[in-house]
Amino acid sequence: MSISPILGIDSEHLPERVLVVGDPDRVGTVAKCLDSPETLGRNREYHSMVGLYREVRVAVVSHGVGSAGAGVCFEELCRAGVKRIVRVGSAGGLQPNVRAGDVVIARAAVREDGLSPKLVPPSYPAIADPALLLSMRKTASDLGIRSHEGVVLTSDLFYPGEALGSDLPLWHRAGVVAVEMEIATLYVVSALHGVESAAVVAIDGNPLEQDGGSMESYNPNQEAVREAVQSSIEIGLAALVS
Repeated sequence: MSISPILGIDSEHLPERVLVVGDPDRVGTVAKCLDSPETLGRNREYHSMVGLYREVRVAVVSHGVGSAGAGVCFEELCRAGVKRIVRVGSAGGLQPNVRAGDVVIARAAVREDGLSPKLVPPSYPAIADPALLLSMRKTASDLGIRSHEGVVLTSDLFYPGEALGSDLPLWHRAGVVAVEMEIATLYVVSALHGVESAAVVAIDGNPLEQDGGSMESYNPNQEAVREAVQSSIEIGLAALVS
């Protein structure tokens, strides 16, 4: 028996395909889509369950907020022998047509996280597995889910400070479609271990349009956002077992 020190998961019971989410409560939401779900581990923000999806054994594990803690999760999953990791999460839109309630499939990520530069130089790309991207694209099309595909920004900054402000307008001008906090970390850690990875996120607003960039009107609990979260889970699970 080999127990991962932070996740608290016995690697012998861990499937090769894992869906990761930020919010521990979302583990239970995903588990409702699985047959015969069982708790696998629970430590700090890292909650995990295992079950069957389309007769394939999969796990769902939460990683919390931000690159440092999420990187611990991804690293321990890879070291435990996982072969495929798909992230399902939420993000803010950075283009006018990327609205709350939409879904974004992350082809690649801008590495503005704090962890991945500690692993490899900034010139190392953070990209998704192409086969998983194709699967996500097909599932979204088959289910009639409004989706976008492109480069996302992974940034550790959630609340900008007055001194330096926000760099989101820069990334908007560069054509980046959304901003979130963990995808670049996932893509880099997975690539270094030879593990397939991809990500799909539900859009819960547009920070460039929220009171000039503040978060006062941020509302991730809209019905359209809840529906997008469920859609992203469906896309992520389909890719996981494809």
